[in-house]
Amino acid sequence: VTLPSGETAYSRAGSFQLSANGEIVTTDGFIVQPGITVPSDAVDITINASGEVLVKQDGQVTETNVGQLNLAIFANEGGLLATGDNLFQETPASGTPTTGVPGAAGFGQIQQGFLETSNVNVVEEITNLITAQRAYEMNSKVIETSDQMMSTAANVR
Repeated sequence: VTLPSGETAYSRAGSFQLSANGEIVTTDGFIVQPGITVPSDAVDITINASGEVLVKQDGQVTETNVGQLNLAIFANEGGLLATGDNLFQETPASGTPTTGVPGAAGFGQIQQGFLETSNVNVVEEITNLITAQRAYEMNSKVIETSDQMMSTAANVR
């Protein structure tokens, strides 16, 4: 995506919408590269598994290809700079991106209409949080009891 500063950022968010100018943008309004514009008379928009953006315009039977979405991979994804809002920027640690067409060797495919969930089991994480809280409380009691014992020992002299 292109940030307002003109810099390039990369996103894992796959939820897109159209801007007032018909450009495909993220939910935060950042233009998805390579800057695909959908005609105003489009009645249906499809993004196929290979990233082609196809539109069916009013009165037409066949779809028209208006652009191609590309994917980017990095040698070290852990080296990307997380800038917030599900955006990442290239760093020397991440290496330069390799871009390609979805479905090509080394790149995944695009699935329209599917968004990835958080991959977090809320019940399990709350259980872990309660366990950690109880361990903290027990350690706090141990320190408090130790402090009382030291105080008592100091007063015995």
